[in-house]
Amino acid sequence: MPVDIFLRFLHVIGATVLLGTGAGIAFFMVVARHTRDPAVIAHVAGTVVLADTVFTATAVFVQPITGYLLAKTIGWPLTEGWIVIALALYVVTGLFWLPVVWIQLKLRDIARAAALGGTALPPAFASLYRIWFACGFPAFFSVLAIIWLMLARPSIALF
Repeated sequence: MPVDIFLRFLHVIGATVLLGTGAGIAFFMVVARHTRDPAVIAHVAGTVVLADTVFTATAVFVQPITGYLLAKTIGWPLTEGWIVIALALYVVTGLFWLPVVWIQLKLRDIARAAALGGTALPPAFASLYRIWFACGFPAFFSVLAIIWLMLARPSIALF
């Protein structure tokens, strides 16, 4: 298999993992929260944190490496407009994803404490959940835009 095809494959797999894991995590957290059952939420949030650590974090690390190597192998300058915009959106995604990871840990811990104590979720859970939910939209749509840019590679003059 030629190097450029292998790098494209790895890069597409990484993008798919970012999009799929992000959508899956969001879906399961939303469904778990709607149960209002602290034990269910704690369990799902624990799984979400694990999935983010194993899948999302790995893809976040691999994407810029495969992207750089792919651009270098094919001969695309990193100053190409669509690449610059994709990189900027990647930063935007990270700026929203990093707080989400911290919030997921807090949501898990709050739900665990409520489950262990046999109490309802405290108001702090709802506040953090709203922030988590709101942060998901710009991150998700940024990843969608990045994938579109990767596929369409539009001619965008920035410099």
